[in-house]
Amino acid sequence: MADVNRGNRPLSPHLQVYRLPLVAIISIMTRITGVGMVLSSIFVVWWFVAGAYSPDYFATADWLLSSWIGKLVLIVSLWALWFHFANGIRHFFFDLGKGLELPSVQRSNWYVIGASVVLTVLTLFLV
Repeated sequence: MADVNRGNRPLSPHLQVYRLPLVAIISIMTRITGVGMVLSSIFVVWWFVAGAYSPDYFATADWLLSSWIGKLVLIVSLWALWFHFANGIRHFFFDLGKGLELPSVQRSNWYVIGASVVLTVLTLFLV
């Protein structure tokens, strides 16, 4: 018979015990940024539709997107776009069989993070 009384310890490893490696966090963030970009694009499409619908409706949509919360959502969406783009380029090289060694993967994790931040800041300054 199996020992049913195992005490208060968990049955399997969980996030409170183990720290996720950076490559796992990057992978999860890529999925989150992909979904986030879809959701934020709904706001941009709403802004365009409001502009075609009526001036009053456009004023409401424009007020929301130009408020501080709207600007914050757009800036985070811009970072998500660059993050997703940089990680997509990294995965393109992975598909070619390049950069699959562990030190190279660990280095490219930081390249993706750095590129997304630098490209976001550059885009904000140039626009």
